[in-house]
Amino acid sequence: MRRGRGPASASSTASSSSALFGGESATSSPALDTRIPDLLKELHQLIQQTQDERARSEHNLTNIQKTHERIQYEQKGKSKAVSPYFKSKLRGLYSTAKADAEVEADLLRKCLDKIAQIKSIRNERRIAAKSAGIFMEQEPPRKTMRRGVLMTLLQQSAMTLPLWIGKPGESPPPLCGAVQAGSDYVAKPGDKVAARVKGPDGDEQWILAEVVSFNTGTNKYEVDDIDSEEGKERHTLSRRRVIPLPQWKANPETDPEALFHKDTLVLALYPQTTCFYRALIHAPPTRPQDDYSVLFEDTSYADGYSPPLTVAQRYVVSCKESKKR
Repeated sequence: MRRGRGPASASSTASSSSALFGGESATSSPALDTRIPDLLKELHQLIQQTQDERARSEHNLTNIQKTHERIQYEQKGKSKAVSPYFKSKLRGLYSTAKADAEVEADLLRKCLDKIAQIKSIRNERRIAAKSAGIFMEQEPPRKTMRRGVLMTLLQQSAMTLPLWIGKPGESPPPLCGAVQAGSDYVAKPGDKVAARVKGPDGDEQWILAEVVSFNTGTNKYEVDDIDSEEGKERHTLSRRRVIPLPQWKANPETDPEALFHKDTLVLALYPQTTCFYRALIHAPPTRPQDDYSVLFEDTSYADGYSPPLTVAQRYVVSCKESKKR
């Protein structure tokens, strides 16, 4: 029940792996080739500006620390009240520190935007190459990928999912953590989704898949099974059988409302497989780098649920079905 589907050939190379999770697998147009280096240069400049801004603001932070130390020294054995002079000085220092932090935060957001643009272009190149059936010599078709490589890629994809960092008072967007997309949302080619498909024995299961296209006329998706041996197992599915995966991690420290709460019924990717199963949230993440702790439905246990297992935010989505208990 819990085994991964369709283990791939063991006589393989890991180089084909980048074609699945954002790497480049073919040559592309000169315009795109030019744009990525330009964006990388802009990203480098923004990172340098961020570093310079951080170094510049360090002097003010040092002054804040020294001012507090001076206050503590002068208050020894005296009244605990802070003098008007120090109150005014600290107010000015903290005002400057707040402005410096806002400048740095703005630069970091611009860095994240550049990274998102680069990833989007690389993904467009990969999808275009995949549609044309083009592969680089060092990146053969997916049939040569080992299962261990695929599992590592799934883990890396979860780890590198960007963390949503909003401005003060800004709500997390759709597809951030547990925040669902609107009913009119259409996943883009290359997006990873949970897809409900029929298996060889006729049973239905939720699998990890990649969007190939969406037909507005039929209102149906074409998706590729991420774990098909030849990389060619394609399914045509209605929108209700496709659930987009989160595109940002939610920060438990700033946006706990964007996470699934304890005892929420979800679909979660079972560890070391490419299948989603029903599960209950045992504990949500408490830090940005943490995973969910979930209880998978499993009849081999007395209470019908497995012991707690960890699953990354990337692979936990809402389940519309009712609970067993």
